[in-house]
Amino acid sequence: MKRFSHVMLFVFAVMTLTSCEVIGGIFKAGVWSGVILVVLVIALIIWIIARMAGGRRR
Repeated sequence: MKRFSHVMLFVFAVMTLTSCEVIGGIFKAGVWSGVILVVLVIALIIWIIARMAGGRRR
């Protein structure tokens, strides 16, 4: 049943959206996913460096 609902959602989206809107939505999602991923990686690197630097002071 869950698979059926995904198929129906896809069919509904294909019939109601133009191809330009669909492609635009995919690229927007890709850009924001990339931005979030880069921010998370930079935050992780800063956290690791701060953790290593904090350990040396003691």
